[in-house]
Amino acid sequence: MPGTTAFVVNRTRVHAWPRVSERCRAAAAASGWDPLLLETTVDDAGTGLTRRAVAAGASLVFAMGGDGTVRACAQALAGTPVPLAIVPRGTANLTARALGVPAGLEDALGVGFGNHERLIDLAAADGITYAAMAGIGVDAAVVGATPGRLKARAGWLAYAAAGTRHALGRRTAFELRLDGTAPLNRRARSVVVGNCGLLPGGFTLLPGALLDDGLLDVTWGSWRRPRPWAGCGWPTGSWRAAGVRTCGWNGTKRAAPRSAPPVNCPAKSMVR
Repeated sequence: MPGTTAFVVNRTRVHAWPRVSERCRAAAAASGWDPLLLETTVDDAGTGLTRRAVAAGASLVFAMGGDGTVRACAQALAGTPVPLAIVPRGTANLTARALGVPAGLEDALGVGFGNHERLIDLAAADGITYAAMAGIGVDAAVVGATPGRLKARAGWLAYAAAGTRHALGRRTAFELRLDGTAPLNRRARSVVVGNCGLLPGGFTLLPGALLDDGLLDVTWGSWRRPRPWAGCGWPTGSWRAAGVRTCGWNGTKRAAPRSAPPVNCPAKSMVR
């Protein structure tokens, strides 16, 4: 039975908020739900808001924003029976893209209020739950260095601009453990652990990654010269996983990458 649905909204990613909020209320009412609109803040990206909404009786939550908003809401809902719907309003929208959630407001609301539930996997990095992927090295540097205003204006192409500046970040010694096996020691510029592998621009970073296969995929890059993918800005070169070129390690349930010395990559800028 429909009850209360909470919209956790990142207002910095939503244009024409008065009109959008009215459409959310109207779509909820048309499906028999009582809408509760909550706005994220600098101190709460959505995790606390979602937990409080569920405690107050919400039985459906919409994440309206980018991958950060989706990640924050998913962290609060992990292990609960409350489903998470997405209205993608971010730069990359990795999780929404992997799930096939439409970009349009009306279509996304229709999917959220429809019978389209799918159970997906979640992973954790440094205690932070994520749905899409986490990275160390160049990946994290690019995400962290891309200004919010540029993302709002240029979309995912903003990452390409930052990528050209950081593509030749220093190679670092990484120790990677997969499912408790003996560690793999590699030197790379970036390590990515992913639950889905499709990036904007049609570039597939992790070809075998699926949101609901119970596995994580791991890849690392050690290119010597930046040769950006057309329209993407991500450097090509020696992308490897367990010795397989340009492919992720498809089959690990636990991955523990660690760098020595530590790489400067705040957790909030490397998980999505």
